[in-house]
Amino acid sequence: MTRPLAVVTGASSGIGAASARYLAREGFEVICAARRLDRIEALAKEIDGRAVQCDVTSASDVAALTEAAGSQLQVLVNNAGGAFGLEPVADADLDAWRRMYEVNVIAVAAVTKSLLPALIAGRGTIIVMGSTAGQVAYEGGGGYAAAKHGARAVVDTLRLELWDQPVRVTEIAPGMVQSEGFALTRFNGDQSKADAVYAGVREPLTADDIADIVAYVATRPAHVNLDRITVRPRAQAAQHKVHREP
Repeated sequence: MTRPLAVVTGASSGIGAASARYLAREGFEVICAARRLDRIEALAKEIDGRAVQCDVTSASDVAALTEAAGSQLQVLVNNAGGAFGLEPVADADLDAWRRMYEVNVIAVAAVTKSLLPALIAGRGTIIVMGSTAGQVAYEGGGGYAAAKHGARAVVDTLRLELWDQPVRVTEIAPGMVQSEGFALTRFNGDQSKADAVYAGVREPLTADDIADIVAYVATRPAHVNLDRITVRPRAQAAQHKVHREP
Protein backbone atom coordinates (compact mmCIF):
# COMPACT_ATOMS: atom_id res chain seq x y z
CA MET A 1 0.00 0.00 0.00
CA THR A 2 1.13 3.55 -0.72
CA ARG A 3 1.96 5.48 2.41
CA PRO A 4 0.69 9.05 2.87
CA LEU A 5 3.46 11.56 2.21
CA ALA A 6 4.85 14.19 4.57
CA VAL A 7 7.52 16.84 4.04
CA VAL A 8 9.44 18.14 7.05
CA THR A 9 11.78 21.10 6.62
CA GLY A 10 14.66 21.67 9.00
CA ALA A 11 14.73 17.90 9.55
CA SER A 12 18.44 17.56 10.27
CA SER A 13 18.11 18.00 14.04
CA GLY A 14 15.89 18.95 16.96
CA ILE A 15 12.15 19.30 16.44
CA GLY A 16 12.41 18.64 12.71
CA ALA A 17 14.21 15.31 13.09
CA ALA A 18 11.90 14.25 15.91
CA SER A 19 8.83 15.19 13.86
CA ALA A 20 10.05 13.08 10.96
CA ARG A 21 10.45 10.09 13.27
CA TYR A 22 7.02 10.52 14.85
CA LEU A 23 5.28 10.90 11.49
CA ALA A 24 7.05 7.79 10.19
CA ARG A 25 5.72 5.86 13.19
CA GLU A 26 2.23 6.96 12.17
CA GLY A 27 2.74 5.39 8.76
CA PHE A 28 3.88 8.39 6.70
CA GLU A 29 6.60 8.32 4.11
CA VAL A 30 8.65 11.34 5.15
CA ILE A 31 10.75 13.55 2.93
CA CYS A 32 13.44 14.89 5.26
CA ALA A 33 14.51 18.30 3.96
CA ALA A 34 17.44 20.31 5.32
CA ARG A 35 20.81 21.75 4.36
CA ARG A 36 22.96 19.11 6.10
CA LEU A 37 22.73 16.21 3.67
CA ASP A 38 24.68 13.70 5.77
CA ARG A 39 22.25 14.09 8.65
CA ILE A 40 19.05 13.81 6.66
CA GLU A 41 20.40 10.85 4.68
CA ALA A 42 21.03 9.01 7.95
CA LEU A 43 17.59 9.97 9.25
CA ALA A 44 15.86 8.94 6.03
CA LYS A 45 17.56 5.56 6.16
CA GLU A 46 16.49 5.12 9.79
CA ILE A 47 12.80 5.85 9.11
CA ASP A 48 12.55 4.47 5.56
CA GLY A 49 12.02 7.93 4.15
CA ARG A 50 13.73 10.15 1.61
CA ALA A 51 16.35 12.88 1.96
CA VAL A 52 16.23 16.08 -0.08
CA GLN A 53 18.93 18.66 0.51
CA CYS A 54 17.13 21.98 0.77
CA ASP A 55 17.92 25.48 1.92
CA VAL A 56 14.40 26.89 2.30
CA THR A 57 15.66 30.37 1.40
CA SER A 58 16.80 29.11 -2.03
CA ALA A 59 14.21 29.22 -4.81
CA SER A 60 15.94 26.45 -6.75
CA ASP A 61 16.12 24.20 -3.68
CA VAL A 62 12.42 24.75 -2.95
CA ALA A 63 11.61 23.91 -6.57
CA ALA A 64 13.60 20.66 -6.27
CA LEU A 65 11.79 19.80 -3.04
CA THR A 66 8.45 20.37 -4.76
CA GLU A 67 9.46 18.11 -7.63
CA ALA A 68 10.48 15.39 -5.17
CA ALA A 69 7.12 15.61 -3.39
CA GLY A 70 5.19 15.01 -6.59
CA SER A 71 1.54 15.67 -7.32
CA GLN A 72 0.00 14.80 -3.95
CA LEU A 73 1.12 15.66 -0.42
CA GLN A 74 -0.68 14.94 2.84
CA VAL A 75 1.42 16.86 5.40
CA LEU A 76 3.82 19.80 5.25
CA VAL A 77 5.70 20.66 8.43
CA ASN A 78 7.25 24.11 8.00
CA ASN A 79 9.78 23.65 10.78
CA ALA A 80 12.91 25.33 9.40
CA GLY A 81 13.58 28.59 11.24
CA GLY A 82 15.73 30.03 13.95
CA ALA A 83 16.71 32.89 16.23
CA PHE A 84 19.95 34.84 15.91
CA GLY A 85 21.16 37.03 18.74
CA LEU A 86 19.58 38.49 21.87
CA GLU A 87 20.48 42.18 21.65
CA PRO A 88 18.11 45.02 22.49
CA VAL A 89 16.62 46.93 19.57
CA ALA A 90 19.04 49.80 20.21
CA ASP A 91 21.94 47.45 19.43
CA ALA A 92 20.17 45.34 16.81
CA ASP A 93 22.17 43.44 14.22
CA LEU A 94 19.88 44.26 11.32
CA ASP A 95 21.47 41.66 9.08
CA ALA A 96 20.48 39.04 11.66
CA TRP A 97 16.95 40.47 11.70
CA ARG A 98 16.79 40.09 7.92
CA ARG A 99 18.00 36.50 8.18
CA MET A 100 15.36 35.72 10.78
CA TYR A 101 12.59 37.22 8.66
CA GLU A 102 13.84 35.39 5.58
CA VAL A 103 13.90 31.94 7.18
CA ASN A 104 10.91 32.26 9.55
CA VAL A 105 8.49 34.13 7.28
CA ILE A 106 9.52 34.36 3.61
CA ALA A 107 10.66 30.74 3.49
CA VAL A 108 7.43 29.52 5.10
CA ALA A 109 5.47 31.39 2.44
CA ALA A 110 7.75 30.17 -0.36
CA VAL A 111 7.64 26.49 0.60
CA THR A 112 3.89 26.58 1.21
CA LYS A 113 3.20 28.38 -2.06
CA SER A 114 5.28 25.90 -4.02
CA LEU A 115 3.75 22.80 -2.42
CA LEU A 116 0.17 24.09 -2.19
CA PRO A 117 -1.14 22.43 -5.40
CA ALA A 118 0.07 19.05 -4.12
CA LEU A 119 -1.43 19.74 -0.68
CA ILE A 120 -4.81 20.60 -2.21
CA ALA A 121 -4.69 17.46 -4.34
CA GLY A 122 -3.71 15.41 -1.29
CA ARG A 123 -6.28 17.00 1.05
CA GLY A 124 -3.33 17.94 3.18
CA THR A 125 -2.36 19.60 6.43
CA ILE A 126 0.02 22.54 6.76
CA ILE A 127 1.79 22.76 10.12
CA VAL A 128 3.89 25.83 10.83
CA MET A 129 6.30 25.76 13.76
CA GLY A 130 5.72 29.10 15.44
CA SER A 131 6.69 30.21 18.92
CA THR A 132 5.28 31.89 21.97
CA ALA A 133 7.56 34.72 20.78
CA GLY A 134 4.93 35.18 18.08
CA GLN A 135 2.40 36.03 20.78
CA VAL A 136 4.32 38.03 23.39
CA ALA A 137 7.43 40.19 22.96
CA TYR A 138 10.34 40.08 25.39
CA GLU A 139 13.50 42.07 25.97
CA GLY A 140 16.26 41.13 23.56
CA GLY A 141 13.88 39.21 21.34
CA GLY A 142 12.70 41.97 19.05
CA GLY A 143 13.93 40.48 15.78
CA TYR A 144 12.81 36.94 16.56
CA ALA A 145 9.46 38.07 17.98
CA ALA A 146 8.83 40.19 14.89
CA ALA A 147 9.59 37.22 12.64
CA LYS A 148 7.40 34.80 14.58
CA HIS A 149 4.56 37.35 14.70
CA GLY A 150 4.97 37.43 10.92
CA ALA A 151 4.79 33.65 10.69
CA ARG A 152 1.62 33.70 12.77
CA ALA A 153 0.11 36.22 10.35
CA VAL A 154 0.95 33.94 7.42
CA VAL A 155 -0.81 31.02 9.15
CA ASP A 156 -3.96 32.99 9.90
CA THR A 157 -4.08 34.46 6.40
CA LEU A 158 -3.63 31.04 4.81
CA ARG A 159 -6.51 29.60 6.83
CA LEU A 160 -8.80 32.39 5.64
CA GLU A 161 -7.71 32.08 2.02
CA LEU A 162 -8.02 28.29 1.96
CA TRP A 163 -11.44 28.23 3.62
CA ASP A 164 -13.05 26.48 0.63
CA GLN A 165 -10.17 24.03 0.02
CA PRO A 166 -9.60 20.62 1.67
CA VAL A 167 -6.45 21.85 3.46
CA ARG A 168 -6.01 22.32 7.19
CA VAL A 169 -3.68 24.98 8.62
CA THR A 170 -2.20 24.77 12.11
CA GLU A 171 0.42 26.69 14.07
CA ILE A 172 2.24 24.99 16.92
CA ALA A 173 3.69 27.64 19.23
CA PRO A 174 6.19 26.17 21.72
CA GLY A 175 7.65 27.94 24.71
CA MET A 176 10.95 26.77 26.19
CA VAL A 177 12.20 23.74 24.25
CA GLN A 178 15.65 22.41 25.07
CA SER A 179 16.42 20.98 21.66
CA GLU A 180 19.59 20.37 19.77
CA GLY A 181 21.04 23.49 18.23
CA PHE A 182 18.42 26.20 18.79
CA ALA A 183 20.10 28.11 21.62
CA LEU A 184 23.58 27.34 20.28
CA THR A 185 22.61 28.88 16.95
CA ARG A 186 21.18 31.92 18.69
CA PHE A 187 24.44 32.53 20.54
CA ASN A 188 26.82 31.62 17.69
CA GLY A 189 27.92 28.37 19.32
CA ASP A 190 28.53 29.78 22.81
CA GLN A 191 27.65 26.75 24.96
CA SER A 192 27.68 28.64 28.26
CA LYS A 193 25.12 31.17 27.01
CA ALA A 194 23.00 28.40 25.53
CA ASP A 195 23.05 26.47 28.80
CA ALA A 196 22.08 29.58 30.78
CA VAL A 197 18.74 29.78 28.95
CA TYR A 198 17.59 26.58 30.64
CA ALA A 199 19.55 26.84 33.89
CA GLY A 200 17.45 25.69 36.84
CA VAL A 201 14.38 25.00 34.70
CA ARG A 202 12.96 21.67 35.73
CA GLU A 203 11.94 19.62 32.72
CA PRO A 204 11.85 22.07 29.82
CA LEU A 205 10.06 20.78 26.76
CA THR A 206 11.94 18.43 24.47
CA ALA A 207 11.90 17.97 20.72
CA ASP A 208 9.94 14.75 21.26
CA ASP A 209 7.23 16.66 23.15
CA ILE A 210 6.66 18.89 20.13
CA ALA A 211 6.97 16.05 17.62
CA ASP A 212 4.24 14.17 19.48
CA ILE A 213 1.95 17.17 18.93
CA VAL A 214 2.92 17.34 15.25
CA ALA A 215 1.89 13.71 14.82
CA TYR A 216 -1.35 14.32 16.74
CA VAL A 217 -2.30 17.25 14.51
CA ALA A 218 -1.47 15.30 11.35
CA THR A 219 -3.63 12.33 12.34
CA ARG A 220 -6.86 14.09 13.37
CA PRO A 221 -9.97 13.39 11.28
CA ALA A 222 -9.97 15.43 8.08
CA HIS A 223 -12.76 17.73 9.25
CA VAL A 224 -10.93 18.70 12.47
CA ASN A 225 -8.64 21.74 12.33
CA LEU A 226 -6.53 22.72 15.32
CA ASP A 227 -5.93 26.39 14.58
CA ARG A 228 -3.16 27.06 17.09
CA ILE A 229 -1.58 25.04 19.88
CA THR A 230 0.44 26.89 22.50
CA VAL A 231 2.60 24.56 24.57
CA ARG A 232 4.96 25.42 27.40
CA PRO A 233 6.72 23.42 30.09
CA ARG A 234 4.91 23.51 33.40
CA ALA A 235 7.77 25.61 34.83
CA GLN A 236 7.03 28.41 32.34
CA ALA A 237 3.78 30.09 33.33
CA ALA A 238 4.30 32.88 30.80
CA GLN A 239 7.01 34.22 28.53
CA HIS A 240 8.50 36.27 31.36
CA LYS A 241 7.62 34.01 34.33
CA VAL A 242 9.81 30.92 34.61
CA HIS A 243 10.45 28.90 37.75
CA ARG A 244 14.15 28.19 38.17
CA GLU A 245 15.43 25.96 40.96
CA PRO A 246 18.70 26.81 42.69
